[in-house]
Amino acid sequence: MNRPITTANDLPARMLRRTKRLVSGKIWQSYYYNGRDESGKRVEIHLGADLNEAKRKWAAHECTKAPVETGLMRCVFDRYLREVIPGKAKNTQADNHCCLKMLRLVFDSAPIDSITPQHVAQYRDKRGEKAPVRANRELSLLSHAFNYAREWGYTAKENPCTRVRKNKKTPRDFYADAAVRNAVYFYASVDLQDAMDLNYLTGQRPADVLKMRYSDIVDGAVEVRQNKTKKRLRILLDDGGTRTELGHLIDRIRARPRTVYSVFIVVSPSGKGLGKGALRLRFEVARKKAAESVESENPALAARIRLFQFRDIRPKAASKMELSHASKLLGHTDQQITRSVYQRVGETVLPTK
Repeated sequence: MNRPITTANDLPARMLRRTKRLVSGKIWQSYYYNGRDESGKRVEIHLGADLNEAKRKWAAHECTKAPVETGLMRCVFDRYLREVIPGKAKNTQADNHCCLKMLRLVFDSAPIDSITPQHVAQYRDKRGEKAPVRANRELSLLSHAFNYAREWGYTAKENPCTRVRKNKKTPRDFYADAAVRNAVYFYASVDLQDAMDLNYLTGQRPADVLKMRYSDIVDGAVEVRQNKTKKRLRILLDDGGTRTELGHLIDRIRARPRTVYSVFIVVSPSGKGLGKGALRLRFEVARKKAAESVESENPALAARIRLFQFRDIRPKAASKMELSHASKLLGHTDQQITRSVYQRVGETVLPTK
């Protein structure tokens, strides 16, 4: 193996760069501090492979302030992208990448200690003109990244996002009544009908419905671990010796003759588990056919059908139940969320007389 090459013309004094070509052909590179041990003997102290972090460690050895460029938000974003985002769920990672792309346009070159609540509020207002909900997500990520920056030692400053209010968010209030739901269900493929029924009877998020397997059925209940909250639920297939509607649905799906066996409950005709993209495509096709079928006779119904989304099935389920039951089934720790976001039908009351 060749001796590592030292190139340090662009680095601070007593900071070294070592590089070497590996057997694979890739170039290995790392940084060191050219220091002394207690006896005065020269020793190279490893600073790591990341140049920004190496400069910060170099400053600690030199008992001086870290170079200005090591305190830019770009460095925080880079490390957050490298160390934090990979540990999140796949869909969350994709969303974080989109948020970071927008945040970098404004904050990338800003020194972290120069960012104030006013700057954050200005970003919120500007982004909120076109994408208020997206702006809220971006501010949440900025706040999370700033908290990590405090832990990493980039700043001791208070998080500037802490007391900045978010854009007001109006919950979706569309309710899929029986006419709307039945119209789409009539034109739905068998696998889509299974997904709609399972979604309604379990009250779970679409992603949690699609991942349900027969192995999740244990001791007379479907065991669910929600992707978003990690909350665990056991949804009963029998209630006091009587089969629930969910139990009948599982029995019906399981008894259906198949050429290919699948571990998933909701499957395509080929036996593959139904994915998010396939579900969306099937739903859009059924919704389009349903709307067109009533367009001439009932245009108002056709308009409501076109507003119907698969995610509206979960609130429809919540709206049919008493609040405490709905909150438990949906996996909410706060009943207020269930009441304000998911229950979209007013309380039924008697008239004065």
